[in-house]
Amino acid sequence: MKVLLPLLAVPGIVVAALLVLRVLDWRADRAAWARLAALQPAQPPTYDPESVAQLPEPARRFFNFAITPGTPLLPVAEIGMGGEFSLGTREKPNYRTMEARQILAAPHGFVWTLRLPGLVPVSGSDSAGWTRFRIYGLIPVARLGGNPDHARSAYGRYVAESVFWTPAALLPGPGIFWEEVAANTARVTVNHEGLSQAVDVTVDAEGRPVEVSFMRWSNANPDREYRFQPFGGTLSDFREVQGYRLPFRVEGGNMFGTGAYFPFFRAEVAAIRFPRPGE
Repeated sequence: MKVLLPLLAVPGIVVAALLVLRVLDWRADRAAWARLAALQPAQPPTYDPESVAQLPEPARRFFNFAITPGTPLLPVAEIGMGGEFSLGTREKPNYRTMEARQILAAPHGFVWTLRLPGLVPVSGSDSAGWTRFRIYGLIPVARLGGNPDHARSAYGRYVAESVFWTPAALLPGPGIFWEEVAANTARVTVNHEGLSQAVDVTVDAEGRPVEVSFMRWSNANPDREYRFQPFGGTLSDFREVQGYRLPFRVEGGNMFGTGAYFPFFRAEVAAIRFPRPGE
């Protein structure tokens, strides 16, 4: 009996440790979210088309579609989304219903919290500093990050997402450079704290960003080795939000523009808001 008691206590200790870990992760999510929300300017300037007059024509078309003149320039957004997220491969996608929230504050960072309900529920968060997911809300199945490869990969993601959800973050300024690639495509390069990411934006005749693509630093390949590879997707269902015209349907994934393209992310946006300080 004396031998059995310590053995019986082990599961309780493990569960307690997992609960503590979950609380610490939750606190980290909240702290990072609050830090990014605080970056929203209290008294932002407003959009003037003259501010993009020197940019390449496709870039001007993009900004003049995405931002209504006189709109406060708010580079931080909160996005609520549904849709589907794949836990499989291109051959066997295993799409799961997705419930997610995100704060996006390029070039400073992002936090994306995800829940995949179902028989084996998955939940967790992704950010510039970590990727942490668990099943049944408790058992870790992924704990990554805290290294240059992860930071570089994450940076590509949130710079690209700023094209369609926080266009004010990409207006001309320090570390932001635009160039023309083709008649309907412009490339923005964003440099910040030693990281650099170029993203191509293809617009239609009115300036809607219908495709976003870039070379992402990623290990989503059979060799599980980090290297640059195509990533991107398509945008649609544009709606007006606080003076911005933004896509409410986004599909994206690895190897965009090739025969191996796999759209593992199919988001249906429920709401977008630009929080103001103190809200």
